[in-house]
Amino acid sequence: MTERFIGLISGTSADGIDAALVTFDPAGRVAEPPVTLTRAYPEPLRRELLGCMRGDAALPLDTLGQLDQSVGEAFAEAAKALLGKAGLPAHSIKAIGSHGQTLFHAPDAARPHTLQIGDPNRIAACTGIPVIADFRRADMAVGGQGAPLAPALHAALWRVPQCSRAVVNLGGIANVTTLPADPGLPVLAYDSGPANCLLDGWHHRHKAAPVDRDGAWARSGQVIPGLLTAMLKDPYFSRPAPKSTGREYFDSAWLDAHISAHPDPVRAVDVQATLLKLTVETVARAIESTAASAAYLCGGGAHNSTLVETLTQRLPDIRIAPSDALGLPADDVEAVAFAWLAMRHDRGLAGNLPSVTGARCEAVLGGRYHPPV
Repeated sequence: MTERFIGLISGTSADGIDAALVTFDPAGRVAEPPVTLTRAYPEPLRRELLGCMRGDAALPLDTLGQLDQSVGEAFAEAAKALLGKAGLPAHSIKAIGSHGQTLFHAPDAARPHTLQIGDPNRIAACTGIPVIADFRRADMAVGGQGAPLAPALHAALWRVPQCSRAVVNLGGIANVTTLPADPGLPVLAYDSGPANCLLDGWHHRHKAAPVDRDGAWARSGQVIPGLLTAMLKDPYFSRPAPKSTGREYFDSAWLDAHISAHPDPVRAVDVQATLLKLTVETVARAIESTAASAAYLCGGGAHNSTLVETLTQRLPDIRIAPSDALGLPADDVEAVAFAWLAMRHDRGLAGNLPSVTGARCEAVLGGRYHPPV
């Protein structure tokens, strides 16, 4: 008997809510093509969220509480829109898996912690569907980074004995999953560094538009070698895995500090070209550390043709393709992952991979929130 779950997530780019309605068979396999959509945040809410995602951000508790409710309402509306698109009633869904919106992620603090908002009680009340949420903290409670979590889905769907593969998620932050062909080797994954967060922020600062479409502005600039070298010396890039990061580290202050330390004046367009090269180089190094013969891209950065072309040129011996080639569109992977994690929770199965997060043991992830009786 098949069961339907909905996955909801807004990533570090905070550009909208990705939603996926997924049907799983008794073995936990995706039984039919998912129904998906992306619903943009109202622009005032997006601006407020991005303002909170800084290492030096401070906000009143009342503001945090209201943001939690606003994001919960936006997630609920995305779920209802998805049901409308699928033509299905709420009672046909076993549960919603909601990642929420990450505001802060500090896995290396003295007391590791992470914060995702989007009140699951409100989502349950608005949709009439049970919600499974707060996935990351169970992994952190047993010594893990709490991220990345999608590699467990990558392994379930795409690990094969014929070849080693890499899966690269290009969201605000990039993470790279290694799926070895040898079944005796563990799945590995970690955040390699920034993907779109610095690119989008710099473009918005100078072009008053949220995204450098197809990397056109970056393509028109020239990489600044000294600036790139200085950025690549950041200790995060040489740290061994497991590791994860976010906007609270790679933010505008991080970029401005590097630009201020550069001895020569820089053009804004050349900074954009350098940031794109930073993403390509850190992702390429992560892929090169594996025995992967192919790398499959997902997330918004998979649509940046300049980024993809530059990565392909940087890794001429590795096949670079979107995850569409594996049967799941690049825009849908993360939302499907949280539907899958909800299914795992519902069945009492572990959702984390200790080889990825560094946790001491496997754990059932998330808590369950019921709609009003």
